[in-house]
Amino acid sequence: MNLSRVTARTAAEVCGRFDIGQEAKALLRPEHSPGQYLEVLKEKNRFPAAIQFLAFALPKPEAVWWACRCVREGAGSAPPPASVAAIQAAEKWVASPTDENRRAAMPVAQTAGLATAAGAAALAAFVSGGSLGPASNPPVPPAETLTAQAVSGAVLVAAVQRETEKALDKFRRFLTLGIEIANGTNRWDARR
Repeated sequence: MNLSRVTARTAAEVCGRFDIGQEAKALLRPEHSPGQYLEVLKEKNRFPAAIQFLAFALPKPEAVWWACRCVREGAGSAPPPASVAAIQAAEKWVASPTDENRRAAMPVAQTAGLATAAGAAALAAFVSGGSLGPASNPPVPPAETLTAQAVSGAVLVAAVQRETEKALDKFRRFLTLGIEIANGTNRWDARR
């Protein structure tokens, strides 16, 4: 697995950014590239760990794009308007990562609910950089890991929010989407 959009040279470098858990950590070898390790997690059906790993491996715009794709797919044909607004705000930030678009994602994330898949996707855009405080106040930078945490939450919730009996299939599908994005074959700028 190539994962050309991932800049980390080793899987251990990515795993150093978060706690992957003991079971997944036991599968990690020092020589694993990010793609090799992701393949091991897939083969062992460690989908939540694989999703979390990929969220931390991807650059922020790609990670948020992945969350948006999964949330849209997981929402079904008639998502609530607040969810649609949250996804659209996150997608707008991905397409044009300005501070204005980043800040616009937070109110719609809150309206959708931060514990929802759509709310988490919009939150991921908001915490991608800049300041968490009002623009008129001194900057309060977000922790570097907040976007990846919100993205992994969005993807995981999107897989289980509807038709939970199909969660395993959705985990596989969403991981495939993430790998396409990591390979550069599923890009937001190609959607224009």
